[in-house]
Amino acid sequence: MKRTTTCGALRKADAGKTVTLNGWVHRKRDHGGISFINLRDRYGITQVVIDSDAPAELAALTAELRNEFCIAVEGLVRSRPDSMINPDMPTGEIEVVAKKLAILSRSEVLPFQVDDESEAKEELRLTYRYLDLRSAGMQRRIKLRNEVAFAVREWMTGQGFYEIETPTFIKSTPEGARDYLVPSRLYPGKFYALPQSPQLYKQILMVGGFDKYFQIARCYRDEDARGDRQPEFTQIDIEMSFVSRDDILTMTEGLMGYVFRKTLGQFLPAQFKRLTYEDAMERYGSDKPDLRFDMQMQDFGPYVADGGFQAFKDALAAGGGGVKVLVVPGKADYSRKQIEELEAQAKIYKAKGLAWMKVAGTDAAPALEGGVAKFFGQSAQTICSGLGAKPGDLLLLIADSQRKIANVALGAVRSKLGRDLGLTGPGPDGTPRFEFVWIVDFPLFEWSDEESRWEAAHHMFSWPQDQYHATLEQDPGSVKGDLYDLVLNGYELASGSIRIHDPVLQKRIFNIVGFDPVEAEQKFGFLTEAFKYGAPPHGGIAPGLDRLVMLMAGETSIKEVIAFPKNSFAVSPMDNCPSEVDRKQLEDLHLAIVQKE
Repeated sequence: MKRTTTCGALRKADAGKTVTLNGWVHRKRDHGGISFINLRDRYGITQVVIDSDAPAELAALTAELRNEFCIAVEGLVRSRPDSMINPDMPTGEIEVVAKKLAILSRSEVLPFQVDDESEAKEELRLTYRYLDLRSAGMQRRIKLRNEVAFAVREWMTGQGFYEIETPTFIKSTPEGARDYLVPSRLYPGKFYALPQSPQLYKQILMVGGFDKYFQIARCYRDEDARGDRQPEFTQIDIEMSFVSRDDILTMTEGLMGYVFRKTLGQFLPAQFKRLTYEDAMERYGSDKPDLRFDMQMQDFGPYVADGGFQAFKDALAAGGGGVKVLVVPGKADYSRKQIEELEAQAKIYKAKGLAWMKVAGTDAAPALEGGVAKFFGQSAQTICSGLGAKPGDLLLLIADSQRKIANVALGAVRSKLGRDLGLTGPGPDGTPRFEFVWIVDFPLFEWSDEESRWEAAHHMFSWPQDQYHATLEQDPGSVKGDLYDLVLNGYELASGSIRIHDPVLQKRIFNIVGFDPVEAEQKFGFLTEAFKYGAPPHGGIAPGLDRLVMLMAGETSIKEVIAFPKNSFAVSPMDNCPSEVDRKQLEDLHLAIVQKE
């Protein structure tokens, strides 16, 4: 009883045909001698009817059926009466009257019901992932992932890019996270590493003359998992030669526009907004701002001197401090408890507290009430005019002797408000909103208090903007890199840079970050050696495929768009990996397990 059609294909025009369906029992209902079966496969659901006059053998098999039995049905397609049409099902105008039925395999009692979206806890869903994958939601998201990957390949090859695979077993090099190591049986004591990204290999491909490369690449990082991060993930890896930053940005905008148009039918702007890193931090308190809502942070510093609040004055007196304010429109009715919840969010990011005031009075004569208003009441007109605050608005303020802390903490409050106030939901027509923004002009170096040295803000292979080349060593903190991030709805979707192709400049960068020349040669000698032979200027970017599909699907965890993800502890509950291996395997690899005391 091999299927002749799928459970999502039949329509009213097929009435009168004899068909064979294969699938799973989604639901079964018995009504006065007539049984109805919703038969499901990945294409949809078809209603199967076993009439009251069905042969005894067919009736007996039907009586055995339970949810998730895998069956085959042969029957006649007939139109449903107008009163019985189900407009919510694509196949809702027809049903199949069963003539034959075969049970292909039985199902035990289910740990949870297979529905559109499972209500089961995540750990249970991951343990029985094969059942979870049958749900309409998972089927829909995995389908979207397939369509996005196909659209990427379609667009990239159409633009003249070659898809080239790079090795999975590579040399271990420091790239920010821990490597996953693979011991070599043939060379005891030596290890391969799984790639955190194809970074070095795609640069070598540029040296090799392949000026337009891409790959849907598997990457591995031994780091703590979180909602949008996994030990193994997939990125759309891209590199180009003889390009500037704007070439990379324009190419990526074209790629995203095509993918969204092809898979979701959504048209994106031809060019995305751009913000410098400094502007993003000052206005949104984050280098990955969610622009689905405005509510920009402002500088409250100009109003501090005329007020009597000493904590604000102390923050500015320290030099390098800041006082930032957020105007929350129409939320002067916020309760003390709600404000305390926002303050708790700010304190996660090292804020000492969250000050507040409410705007009262009239447009012509605004007044400040509550919180720290008593220190600024005489300046109400000036403050409200300068900040664009109106009666009924709420002012939230954070001060700190380190301006970055004030920015980041108030940015976290802004993000929470966006979620709490429903400002990140779909548009008026119910369709998801996608707000892209480029963040550019990142610092090339960051100072590490723990290590007491400069570190690469992204990685050690990013090109310093030309105007800083002469003074790299004198003032690393002021150097901006030719770096760029693509942000979507508050998530970093892609990161990239123009790369260093000059071995002399590369050695200067190694020296600034304190990377030992001997170790640099040991780790990256093959790359710097390649640069000695006519390396072209080149740059690239790597959008995260998992994260992209997650956002397109309206989810907040990449586990929802990966067929077999790990849980938050980097464990797969379905097959219990990682797991122990037998002693013989360890002996073959010349390894021994050292137990923790």
